[in-house]
Amino acid sequence: MRAVQISELSGPEAIQVVDVEEPGPSHMLTPGEGVLIDVKAAGVSFPDVLQTRGLYQLKPELPFVPGSEVAGTVIQAPAESGFQPGDRVMAFTVLGGMAERAVAPAYLTFALPDQLDFAQGASVILNYHTVYFALKLRGRLQEGERVLVHGAAGGVGTAALQVAKALGASTIAVVSSEQKEGIAREAGADQVVRSDGPWREQVQELTGDGVDVVLDPVGGDRFTDSLRCLREDGRVLVVGFTEGSIPEVKVNRLLLRNVSVVGAGWGAYVMGNPSRNQAIGEAVGKMIDEGLIKPIVGACVPLEQAVDAFRDIDQRRALGKLVLDLG
Repeated sequence: MRAVQISELSGPEAIQVVDVEEPGPSHMLTPGEGVLIDVKAAGVSFPDVLQTRGLYQLKPELPFVPGSEVAGTVIQAPAESGFQPGDRVMAFTVLGGMAERAVAPAYLTFALPDQLDFAQGASVILNYHTVYFALKLRGRLQEGERVLVHGAAGGVGTAALQVAKALGASTIAVVSSEQKEGIAREAGADQVVRSDGPWREQVQELTGDGVDVVLDPVGGDRFTDSLRCLREDGRVLVVGFTEGSIPEVKVNRLLLRNVSVVGAGWGAYVMGNPSRNQAIGEAVGKMIDEGLIKPIVGACVPLEQAVDAFRDIDQRRALGKLVLDLG
């Protein structure tokens, strides 16, 4: 079968599309628990790019097939999973998703709602589950609060804007270009500020006393200004470091202003906790059914163009979610 393969850790340029052995349910860490999927679409994310350089916490033995999120149809599934051959599903595979067939744990596999196509389905679990976990479970977001979202035109950012709105919050998006402003507004941003301008001062002008929550998948130099944007009892939610550097916090800022920095690592939280993951999946699924969230797919490209998708994410050109089309 065709698959994307990483055979050396030299960045996106090392990506190749090759023929590899087809997987089966026995490829799972616990044999028999896997759902075998005929993959129609596979999401591309920043962790995938990190894996091309060996910089992600998950470091598989070379060569390996990357890809953690897919949508497609079930080929084979455990009887207790509730899935039947032919069912449309979206799933988190951990690895191996960028291939014509992939295996996902049953508890990380969900029915694909009728209103979503396969490309949209491959955009749900990593981003929407992460931001629901961050905003609702870790950030304790309440209806009527204000949320600032960094990197608001990317896959995580657009998901955060939609989920925050679905939870009853108002939103401010931080973007770096006019084109990205359009994507953020499409995702539901109430206000937009530019990261290449005096965004912190603009946020203060828009809110008067600051925001309740900052969702930050970027990190880097803007982190201190994120803290300064918070009103009393505000929270900065750390979900990633796409800028490339990990910021440090002077804790006196937290003490004097009564604010919090909260880590939100969805993957570590749900792995091995099926009931927690199912609850998150049900909450996100309800938002989809009610029309409150709908993934914004910026591009859906053939598998053979995977290197271009990786480059776009690596060079911060991605708009919305990037997806590989496996037909």
